Amino acid sequence: MGSFKVAAGEGTRLTVGAGELQTIQKVLGEQTGGSAAVAEHVLASKSLGSPIHTHHKEHEISYVLDGTITVQVGTDVLEAGPGTTVFKPKGIPHAFWNAGDVPARFIEIFSPAGFEHYFEELGELIPPDGPPNFEGLADLWARYDLHMDMASMPRLIMENALNMPPGM
Repeated sequence: MGSFKVAAGEGTRLTVGAGELQTIQKVLGEQTGGSAAVAEHVLASKSLGSPIHTHHKEHEISYVLDGTITVQVGTDVLEAGPGTTVFKPKGIPHAFWNAGDVPARFIEIFSPAGFEHYFEELGELIPPDGPPNFEGLADLWARYDLHMDMASMPRLIMENALNMPPGM
């Protein structure tokens, strides 16, 4: 391993759905010996980033750059604006969304690494103009040891006045 830098705007860009969630891979686990990975996310206004889900392999840390995200970790609901850091430990159910009127941009750190590759496959399973491939999603969640509570999605969308994703 050697030092490197990733400038603003650089990294592999990935899009989920109609662009509600965009990911820029900044640091891959292959570059850190598997210890951590870093991604930059842009979450559109009035969008659910993810329904309640539980990681069994990795912790996540979110650092908000622009806008505001709301993160539910267990029973805690945390609003996070610019400069705020939120720790989401593995094994604890969590969800996140942007109820604001402007896109939110935040850095996500995964430790240990590996989960950064999830977004590469996720974009292929949630097309911009049709229903998600639920069979493929179930397989993806199993491979990443991720429990997804899809039943929480309608409630989170209604309670937080979010837009329903296209194709749902």
